[in-house]
Amino acid sequence: MSSEIEAYIRANEGVSQLSDWMLVDQDLIDRFADTTRDWMFMHVDAEKAAQTEFGGTIAHGFLLLSLFAPLRGEIVRDSPPGMRTGLNYGLDRVRFVSPVRSGSRVRARFTISELRLEEPGKLRETMEVVLEAEGSERPAVVARWLTMYLL
Repeated sequence: MSSEIEAYIRANEGVSQLSDWMLVDQDLIDRFADTTRDWMFMHVDAEKAAQTEFGGTIAHGFLLLSLFAPLRGEIVRDSPPGMRTGLNYGLDRVRFVSPVRSGSRVRARFTISELRLEEPGKLRETMEVVLEAEGSERPAVVARWLTMYLL
């Protein structure tokens, strides 16, 4: 392993960054429902959803998960030395912990828990992600996000 990669790993493991807030409004929820063809009433029918324990419409879990990418794009960080590209390698331990009501704002905390050279030219990053809704004591989503950097 090169000294540059070793230094990058030492400097970045354990680093945690917080995104800005993002609004999850009904328009976003409706567009996601149309894209995924998931029109379950609790997401798109305000009258029916008001009769549930949620008291109104809530965002799809997969919509919240998809917000990881734009929220991560907001944080500023250095790329691994010699990086040609980064590839989404998948997710582990995804949990939808609490609902996010339409009109709520969310943000995410991204913490690099591990950087490991898989083989020459491949650096795998494991990032713990906690998505929170403003005013909620419990997180909305928690997950472990994997990225493979090709060096």
